[in-house]
Amino acid sequence: MWRAVTHMPSAGSGPWGRCMGSDCGPGGSQSRAVWCAHVEGWTTLYTNCDHIQRPSNQRNCFRVCDWHKDLYDWQLGAWNECVPVSARTSGAPRPSVCSGGEEGIQTREVSCVLKSDRLPADDAICEYFEPKPRLEQACLIPCPQDCVVSEYSPWTSCSKTCGTGLMNRVRSVLVPPLFGGAVCPNLTEFQSCKLGPCTGPEGMYSLRVGPWSPCAIPETRSVRQVKRRKGKGPGLRERAGVKDPETRELIQKKRTRNRLNRQESPFWDIQVGYQTREVTCTHRNGSTMARNLCTLRDLPLTVQSCVLPKDCQLTDWADWDPCSKACVDPESPSGTRTRTRRVLQFPVGEGEECPSLEETEPCEPQGDGVPPCATYTWRTTEWSDCRVDLLLSQQDRRRSNQTGLCGGGLQTREVYCVQANAELLTYLNDLREKDKGQTQRQQKPSVPPLLSITFQITASRPVENKLCEGPVPNRSQLCHIPCPIECEVSPWGAWGPCTFESCDDQAAKKGFKLRRRQITNKPSGGPENCPHLVEALPCDEPSCYDWRLVSLDPCVPEDEQACGPGTQLAQAQCVNSNGEEVDRSLCSSSPAPQPVRCEVPCSRDCVLSDWTPWSTCSQTCSSKTIEGKQMRTRSVLAYNAGEVTAMVVAWITVMEGLSRVPKFPELFGGALCPNSSALQETRNCNEHACTVYHWQTGPWGPCSEDPSTSALNTSTGARGAGGVDQGPCSTGIQTRKVICVRVNVGQVPPKKCPDGPHPGTVRPCQLPCKKDCIVTPFSDWMPCPVTCDAAGNVMKKKQSRNRLIIQLPSNGGQDCPEVLEEEKDCDVPKVCPGFRWKTHKWRKCQLVPWFLRQDSPGAQETCGPGLQTRAVSCRQLDGTQADISDCLKFAKAMPPITQRCQLPCQDDCQLTNWSKFSSCTADCVGVRTRKRALIGRSKKKDKCKNTQMYPLSETQYCPCDKYNAQPVGNWSDCILPEGGRVESVLGMKVQGDIKECGQGYRYQAMVCYDQDSRLVETSRCNSHGYIEEACIIPCPSDCKLSEWSNWSRCSKSCGSGVKVRSKWLREKPYNGGRPCPKLDHINQAQVYEVVPCQSDCNQYVWVAEPWSVWKVSNVDLKENCGEGVQTRKVRCMLNTIDGPSDPVEDYLCDPEEMPLGARESRLPCPEDCVLNDWGPWSRCSLPCTRTNSRVRTAYAIRSPSVGRQCPDTTDKEPCSLNLNCFNYFYNITDWSTCQLSPNAVCGSGIKTRMLDCVRSDGKSVDLKFCEELKLEKKWQMNVSCVVECPVNCQLSEWSAWSECSQTCGLEGKMWRRRSVVQASQGDGRPCPTQMEQWKPCPVRPCYRWQYSPWSECRVEDVVCGHGTRYRNLSCFVSDGSGSGDGSLVDEELCSSLEMAVNGDKKIRLKEPCTLPCPGECYLMEWSDWSPCVSVCVKGAGVDFGSVQVRSRAVMAQEPENLQLCPDQAWESRPCIGGECFEYKWMSSVRPNSTRLSIWCQRSDGLNVTGGCPPMNPPVDNSSCDPPCLMPKSLCSEAGVCMCEEGYTEVLSPTGQLVQCAPIPILEIPTAGDKKADVKTSRAVNPTLPTTVQPGRTGRTWYLQPYGPDGKLKMWVYGVAAGAFVLLIFIVSMIYLACKKPKRPQRQRQQNNRLKPLTLAYDGDTDM
Repeated sequence: MWRAVTHMPSAGSGPWGRCMGSDCGPGGSQSRAVWCAHVEGWTTLYTNCDHIQRPSNQRNCFRVCDWHKDLYDWQLGAWNECVPVSARTSGAPRPSVCSGGEEGIQTREVSCVLKSDRLPADDAICEYFEPKPRLEQACLIPCPQDCVVSEYSPWTSCSKTCGTGLMNRVRSVLVPPLFGGAVCPNLTEFQSCKLGPCTGPEGMYSLRVGPWSPCAIPETRSVRQVKRRKGKGPGLRERAGVKDPETRELIQKKRTRNRLNRQESPFWDIQVGYQTREVTCTHRNGSTMARNLCTLRDLPLTVQSCVLPKDCQLTDWADWDPCSKACVDPESPSGTRTRTRRVLQFPVGEGEECPSLEETEPCEPQGDGVPPCATYTWRTTEWSDCRVDLLLSQQDRRRSNQTGLCGGGLQTREVYCVQANAELLTYLNDLREKDKGQTQRQQKPSVPPLLSITFQITASRPVENKLCEGPVPNRSQLCHIPCPIECEVSPWGAWGPCTFESCDDQAAKKGFKLRRRQITNKPSGGPENCPHLVEALPCDEPSCYDWRLVSLDPCVPEDEQACGPGTQLAQAQCVNSNGEEVDRSLCSSSPAPQPVRCEVPCSRDCVLSDWTPWSTCSQTCSSKTIEGKQMRTRSVLAYNAGEVTAMVVAWITVMEGLSRVPKFPELFGGALCPNSSALQETRNCNEHACTVYHWQTGPWGPCSEDPSTSALNTSTGARGAGGVDQGPCSTGIQTRKVICVRVNVGQVPPKKCPDGPHPGTVRPCQLPCKKDCIVTPFSDWMPCPVTCDAAGNVMKKKQSRNRLIIQLPSNGGQDCPEVLEEEKDCDVPKVCPGFRWKTHKWRKCQLVPWFLRQDSPGAQETCGPGLQTRAVSCRQLDGTQADISDCLKFAKAMPPITQRCQLPCQDDCQLTNWSKFSSCTADCVGVRTRKRALIGRSKKKDKCKNTQMYPLSETQYCPCDKYNAQPVGNWSDCILPEGGRVESVLGMKVQGDIKECGQGYRYQAMVCYDQDSRLVETSRCNSHGYIEEACIIPCPSDCKLSEWSNWSRCSKSCGSGVKVRSKWLREKPYNGGRPCPKLDHINQAQVYEVVPCQSDCNQYVWVAEPWSVWKVSNVDLKENCGEGVQTRKVRCMLNTIDGPSDPVEDYLCDPEEMPLGARESRLPCPEDCVLNDWGPWSRCSLPCTRTNSRVRTAYAIRSPSVGRQCPDTTDKEPCSLNLNCFNYFYNITDWSTCQLSPNAVCGSGIKTRMLDCVRSDGKSVDLKFCEELKLEKKWQMNVSCVVECPVNCQLSEWSAWSECSQTCGLEGKMWRRRSVVQASQGDGRPCPTQMEQWKPCPVRPCYRWQYSPWSECRVEDVVCGHGTRYRNLSCFVSDGSGSGDGSLVDEELCSSLEMAVNGDKKIRLKEPCTLPCPGECYLMEWSDWSPCVSVCVKGAGVDFGSVQVRSRAVMAQEPENLQLCPDQAWESRPCIGGECFEYKWMSSVRPNSTRLSIWCQRSDGLNVTGGCPPMNPPVDNSSCDPPCLMPKSLCSEAGVCMCEEGYTEVLSPTGQLVQCAPIPILEIPTAGDKKADVKTSRAVNPTLPTTVQPGRTGRTWYLQPYGPDGKLKMWVYGVAAGAFVLLIFIVSMIYLACKKPKRPQRQRQQNNRLKPLTLAYDGDTDM
């Protein structure tokens, strides 16, 4: 059965799902899965579980919606008390020593509540929106802070002059006991004193005055009469007309009250009462005795008048004022509202003061139609034009014109604040006004009228900048002026043929030769900005088509002969004027080239070379004096044969048997060589006149309206979206002037130039829209604060308003108005606003009621001390009546309404008040007097006529005011004059490059003193408060560089190289000028420009003249042939498009390619074969190998005779690398410096590099060699680069001068500041270091109200008791430096100040005090508040606030009365900014004594009691006998002399301490020591327990040889015995080592010598 139960399945359930439902709130439901599970965890059938115990799978829940966030919130309880962690953790020990504080935990309650009624709700609702706040937090329980007291004061004098008295010394509390620390010790120490026996009777009794009773109203007469009747029977009726003094007094009071009722203020209910006090006789022991035992004297007053105290009474609170926030502002939705209450009864006498009459609370605007609040935003004017500054490297006298500068620059704008939704609020206000007067019959507009305001927005009215929040928009920005791309053209091409202007119209006989050039770099303004591209020469016989000779066929002799005269057929093409081949039929009008006569030399003829090409024409044009010439030459290759005689011919005829004389040309001389002049031909060339014409174009004019179009160019006043100007408004036209110009002459008639290339004079253009000037509306008038001078007169001021230009006019738009600022006088009231108290006359002096003073002497007279009152009312400054609350709020302290008075008695002398002093004629000259007189019966009394007692006149010297002015303080910064600039609060401008140097002024304050060295107003010294001195702010001097040097020659004469130019440092910068570029190794700034250059390898060519005539070495006059030499002149010449022109230095040409200037060869003899010169070598095929070869060929010009052969016409040689066969590859140059457009200062540029074709031997060659091989060009030739723009530092304007840092005194300063609007960039001028300037304020005396010290406690005519002490309130002047108390001056100088002392408005000029009676033990007055002390742990960063304390010590006079002394007292208060102190024990030997002094010292050097750590202080050495006098010794608690830490005792045989010797102490590390090494250190005091050695862990062992009794310990003997055994062992080892060994046998030594040495390598590299 139990088993079944044990294994019985149980029901399982999953977590609850999400709360679902259609409605928000408690109507939701949530479900969960429920299944049947076995106890071991596996799921089983439902039937196995008990259905009765099945958990519910569904329940109601609270469905949370988003709007519940406003209904529910977490309610956070207060944190509970901090509980130590050790108290919550069982078994955790609490630390024995508290350092800094003990860790604790504090908890609080957190629950989800409904906001409206704070009812609890399910936590899941609040957790839906916000995680549950934490319930616990760590806290720190501070360590107990013991009371800390100061040192004792010196002993007071003896309390008695004879007999036994007491001397006292007292101390004060510095830090109160906190957090359960030790209580304060006694603050007073007593010591008996006896100056000597008393010779006479000791004064035992004293008259003591008690305190005044509370003020009370005397009983009415009827009450007193009832009391009197109860005690007596009916008396005799008094005589009519005779009234007792009390009756007379009552009648007089009633009359006075009736007369003054009209002036009675409703706010004061002043009732005069009385108060009494007791006068007793006391014994020295404090007991009260009979009064007759005291010395008889006039008793002091026991009754006096007083004002019955009445508390302040107020009305109930009035209704709340409207909320200050009357609009909707999402950022700060709440405003404030106030409510007030009025005073019904002012406090009188010692009554309770009035609480606040006004209270404020936050509020939010209520209602549906609350308009939005005014919002403010920053607006900006349009950007100024972009201004570009020169780079340092571009400062060049030749570039002084900066109008064409381009690239990066800076542009500025103004920033001002406007109301962002002013139009919307105006519209809503107008709409609200319309709704009030709109009738129901009017229909609502169908279109929302809000749309209409969009078209009315032009420019918003500026407001004060302080209304705008958020970041201020940039007032400057970098900009970029696009650089114009200059037009670049190629060199001129060759002159073309003479052609008609138009081949379609060949009627005119005039023709032109044209030459052209192309645009190599298209300009940014289009090709119209390029120079002329065509030049024309007039010529005769023009033709549109002509024949061009291509080649001549080989010479063909006539009659099919082998040699002799013949012809060459010309191969020609028909070309047009541009050199393009056209159909041959177009040249039919011109004769085709005819065959050219030629001659094939026979074997005995002279052989001439072909003509060289015509040389370059010597002139480009011809004139009357100059003609162009061309020349060509040829040379003799072989001479002709000589002639034979007739006999030889006949002999041949006979021998051959010929019938006639044969023709043997070989027997006769051949054709003769021409003379030398025939070897050269000259012809005229460039015969056209030097008259070159071209069309010249002027600049395009402005874009103007095209009269043929009707587009309307409207002016626009608003900017387009994003502040970009709108597009063009219409199409216009531009014109330019085109003239015909003759080169080097000037303008000529247009017919001189060909019409074909005539440029256009008109082109269309886009007209920009006119932009009108846009200004903001005038701002509101600046406020006019009403200020008054010292005399109370209103000071007149001016107010201004201004407007800002936010768009400048352009393109003929409307100009800006001239007036941007208006000014007018302020409307100010005639009288200064303000309130003052008006005091009325003092009422009659009221005495104490007669029935109370009837027992005092002179009571029958109505005289003596009394009290008088007066009324006070509130007035405006002009005297009109004002509400009393205004004076309470705005006026100074209310004047007193009661004062003590004295009604003279009959025997008193009565005098008038003093008159005013008579006037002085001049300062420091004569005297002035004032007088008074006796009045009434006093004139007849003799005692009143005593002028010694009652002087009737006073005389004093006239005031002698002498003033002395002197400078004070430092000179101010050098301040440049403002230049009349008006500070504007409506717009922030950018200062830019305003003048920052030159002559300014610096200021030093002047101070004025009177003859008593008291500070007075500087106007007394006829000074305006300053000394002014001219000063100079040195102007910044920029780094100055030289002008650009000339470009260097290209570093390579062939191929790609570089050329360089540079600038050098001329002058370094100073005074904040623009810095120099980086310096080189010799500290010289050098700016380089490096650009790639391409030297044409064919720029300079060798030109060889024809070979000279052969000079045959072995002269054979008959044959004129054989070995000989030919020479020719070789020159280096500049190669141009027309061919080589001018000779240049030979080094410019490649020496490897220099042709031979001489050659040796064999001059062919007659009948020999004559070959022409060898042709060029063929190119070696790549790659270069010895198996390849190159060839050159020649051909026979003269065939040889029969039997003779021509030499080989082909020459062949093997290809050899770097000799006659070369590989070629590309080489890339370095990048150039960043190249900008010609007028660009900075910005985007291009860095370029070039390809160089390099031969395998390293020589640069023409690019065509690499191009022919079609090598891959994988490099990028151009890359963009940026030259950082020189942006000078841009500063804001100087702010207005700040308020003076001090309202008075000598050290006041005014500051003004500026900020960096745009930091400098590149080599722009850096920002100056001075971002703020100061100047002294005019010196003003510092006046203040100051109390005098309290007087001694005054008790009227008696020895002791309750009295009063007084102090005065005086006006003092000082210089504000804080040194010294200042000087006393007239109270009138403080009249403008609020009646307050150190911020305390409650003035107390008297206070009750107690004068102790002889022998009385009493409490002293409160000590001054101690300095503010922080309750902290120094170095641990733990601070529990700051506190200051004051205390009252007990003062005793009689030893017998010590038991009657009151308890000492102290009180504390929190303060701010206390200093954190440490406390530690100090000790030293007193001078001239062996006694050790121990005391506790605070870290600021103050000796205190309390506060030091609770460890045993050093013990006084005087407690040991004999005393411990050795250095480093101390007396232990056991009374035994011991040594300090790190020293061991050396004792005498008798156990006395002889000396303290330093010893090393072995410190054995324990498990708590992380560093497991053994260290030698000085020991701590071994006599102290380890618990009082902070910072040490574990146990430390010390080796002490002597015991407490002075005898050696046992282990010392053991160590000595061990050391002796060790010594014996060492001596034995030394003996054995030094003993001379026996000589071994010889044979054994030889065997040892023959034994080989084996070494085992152990892997050590040192082996």
